[in-house]
Amino acid sequence: MPSDLRLEPDETPLLIDFYELTMAASYFATGYNDKACFSLTTRRMPPRRGFLVAAGLERLLDVLEEFHFEPRMVEYLDSLKIFSPEFLQFLATLRFTGEVRALAEGTIFFAEEPLIEVRGPLIETQLIETIALNQLGMASLIASKAARSFAVAGGRRLVDFGLRRSQGADAGLIAARSSYMAGFHGSSNVLAGMRYGIPVYGTMAHSYVMAHEREREAFASFVKVFPRLSTLLVDTYDTVRGVENAAAVARDLASSGIVPMGVRLDSGNLIDLSRRARRILDEHGLKNVSIFASGNIDEYRIQEMVKAGAPIDAFGVGTAMAVSQDAPALDVAYKLVEYAGKPRLKTSENKPSLPGRKQIFRAFNRNGGFYSDLIGLEEESAVTVSREFRPAPAHIAPLLEPVFAGGKRIGPRPALNDARERFMREFAILEARFKQIDQPEVYPVRHSAALNALLISERLAAESRQD
Repeated sequence: MPSDLRLEPDETPLLIDFYELTMAASYFATGYNDKACFSLTTRRMPPRRGFLVAAGLERLLDVLEEFHFEPRMVEYLDSLKIFSPEFLQFLATLRFTGEVRALAEGTIFFAEEPLIEVRGPLIETQLIETIALNQLGMASLIASKAARSFAVAGGRRLVDFGLRRSQGADAGLIAARSSYMAGFHGSSNVLAGMRYGIPVYGTMAHSYVMAHEREREAFASFVKVFPRLSTLLVDTYDTVRGVENAAAVARDLASSGIVPMGVRLDSGNLIDLSRRARRILDEHGLKNVSIFASGNIDEYRIQEMVKAGAPIDAFGVGTAMAVSQDAPALDVAYKLVEYAGKPRLKTSENKPSLPGRKQIFRAFNRNGGFYSDLIGLEEESAVTVSREFRPAPAHIAPLLEPVFAGGKRIGPRPALNDARERFMREFAILEARFKQIDQPEVYPVRHSAALNALLISERLAAESRQD
């Protein structure tokens, strides 16, 4: 039997909540398939988050380009004995023909702002709800968590070590891709390196040291085989003696022109141990040998070590980032906002939606920084909303852009590095008060006057729909 780690491309349409199919079958039977628009948003910010990072779009567009039900998928649905032959035949010929407007990957965004808006026949746009939430929600959650480490690392290198404790194989790929987008330098995940062109990094495990009779022998063997990858793990036994052994190996190999690239600290008081390690290395003339720290590290520990002046050059960030440990879920929702040309509004307590097709307008000051967002209607423009910003902006940019139509992407597929560069640019101009990892200020996001007027009228209309 093939490995169950796989997910075949033709299985993706069944990566779906069952009620999506029963709703689709009911729509089909009753003739409900006019044009609809769904909006995917984050209802509220996770704890201690001042900003979020959009990610996962390109993986979703891959799904939409290939979206179809293979015969074996239809056969499985037929075996459930609940769907009509006519509906199953409809699924057998279905392709996604809708349109998507979206925030580009790497864009900084905030609660209530749509990551994507999907417009097309109701059945098509309903059937992609689960996969859209699954891909955009997790990828954006992890990118946002990774960006917090980037925010406090002060330019020090960051490497994703999260694969072994990520919550599934695909989750590990998402974590590697999203963290690289949000400022990490690379990943230990080799498959992510192959798929996405992410630089791969690795050191050694304690088992490698323990397999040798002597720690110094282990270090010497590794440096000789991998002189350009030789970051030596020095805490298998006593950490300080481990650093001394690494320095001794460097001294013994100096005549061969081989010098270890670094030492890795993976346990203990990393602030104190990094200072002692730096002193030992410097005393042996190894000022260019870097210190790499790992072991239950997150943005809070990185901030603590950086503020303490610990001489650490790079951090391996694993579990806490890969599972977004302090905020393990993003409250994303995919809601119908228009059907058959008419706005739709959900008024559930604590879970309301915003009606109509929308646009996000971002205000920039004369220094190039952005300071306020306005959620307006799609038909509004930077000109029509300009008077709603205070103070008056030097420039207003609409953020949602067309990315998919007619069954395929609009334009060439962007490179992952394009998204990474976009994040870097936007992060650099986001004010520091919104980037704090403990108590960030709330970035101002408001509704346009036109959206507020529509919201009021649709609340009244929603009441009549229960009559």
